[in-house]
Amino acid sequence: MQIRSSRVAAIAQFVASAAPSDLPEPIRFKAARHTLDTLACGVAGAASREAQTTLDLILSTEQRGAVPIWGTSEALGVRSAALVNGIACHAFELDDTGGCDHSGAVVVPAALAAVALAEYPISGEEFLLAVVLGYDVARRVLEACGGYEPHNEAGWHSTATCGTFGAAVAAARILRLDAMCIAHALGHAASFSGGLWAFIHDGSQTKRIHAGRAAEGGLFAALLARAGVSGPSAVFDDAWGGFLKTFAPDSAQPEALCVGLGDSWRLERVSLKPYASCRGTHSSIDALGQILDGKGLAVDEVGQIEVRLSPFLHDMCGGRDVSTLPFAQMSLPYALAARLAFGQAGLSAYAADKRADPRLQAAMGRVSLIVDQDIAANEEPFVRVITSNGHVEEARVQKALGSPANPITENAYFAKIRSLTAMSLDEARAERLIEGVLGLWRQQDMRWLNNALRSEVSRPSVFR
Repeated sequence: MQIRSSRVAAIAQFVASAAPSDLPEPIRFKAARHTLDTLACGVAGAASREAQTTLDLILSTEQRGAVPIWGTSEALGVRSAALVNGIACHAFELDDTGGCDHSGAVVVPAALAAVALAEYPISGEEFLLAVVLGYDVARRVLEACGGYEPHNEAGWHSTATCGTFGAAVAAARILRLDAMCIAHALGHAASFSGGLWAFIHDGSQTKRIHAGRAAEGGLFAALLARAGVSGPSAVFDDAWGGFLKTFAPDSAQPEALCVGLGDSWRLERVSLKPYASCRGTHSSIDALGQILDGKGLAVDEVGQIEVRLSPFLHDMCGGRDVSTLPFAQMSLPYALAARLAFGQAGLSAYAADKRADPRLQAAMGRVSLIVDQDIAANEEPFVRVITSNGHVEEARVQKALGSPANPITENAYFAKIRSLTAMSLDEARAERLIEGVLGLWRQQDMRWLNNALRSEVSRPSVFR
């Protein structure tokens, strides 16, 4: 079957012909860091209700397989493992952001599931290249949709819609598919895309499932292509039934798919998350921290916290219902209240007992949101603190902590990794994982990694 679309053909050829040597040293370093971050999130996410419920459901309907479910002693078939591990990676809102959006939670589980199918050694550099390619294509698809704001404003959750392509590319590269098969995999991935922002209205758990479905869908797309099943090639053309025509009819910028392929790597712009909440809340947490720490303000000295923000961010993160973990993690008022009441907005600040803490409830009562129509969807909010004696302090952080322009410290990075892996792995296993993943580039055979993510216990205790 001939590939009629020049865009699909160009992406497929790029993925098939890329070599590890094409990656600059900073990208290699960043790829290992983000891979480890994603794996730590997945190991911790084994303690989520979403991952455990999905695992139990699958075990009730099918036999166990050979691909480990990270942070547990269980194993499933390749597609089911990609699903559950993807859900776990995104379950606690700590996985990286700024790609498709949550690229790691989609790409890494699909790539590692594909590794389990390999009957040949997979070098660490080849694995990291596959991951980087997955990040690159997933982000390019989002850019072709017009970018994060218009695509998500239209109601699509880009992790689910665009992430499927990244998972397909990473898996296809691990499986050593040629350019023709990769093109077919991209076509399949377009039909497997989906995912709506409807979860935002009632704090449902569906958002976490999106990452797993995208990982599973992308892997399945690659497997179908490898088996000889053809996929449509006009998915990025201005054609009825195409991906861009359907998902981004008013905002599509198809030229973004191929501009600078191999010259600028989209992983460069991806952020690590220091806080267990939607990325939209992060710069406000930083701004509040600057004011509190800079002025040495105690909790009882803060009278009001005012946030002037865009309509887009208000609609996405303006909720005050914190009855569920998903609700709380999407709430800007909660994030600021946690920073004020507990001094931090990490995962522990979102536990059920913290959500019910009177100190948290009191702090949320001091947070007010002011919608400013002149603030664009991609601009950060202004945070103002009015002290109990009437003094006013204001701050605005343009680059949130964890972004490439404002990276977290080495100590903070490893503290995050160790705190997350400790939720499911013993210390010795966690340290071997850290050392091994950060040294992947030099390894000739990294098929050990799936088993290194196993736990000695069937399930960790559920985090609520």
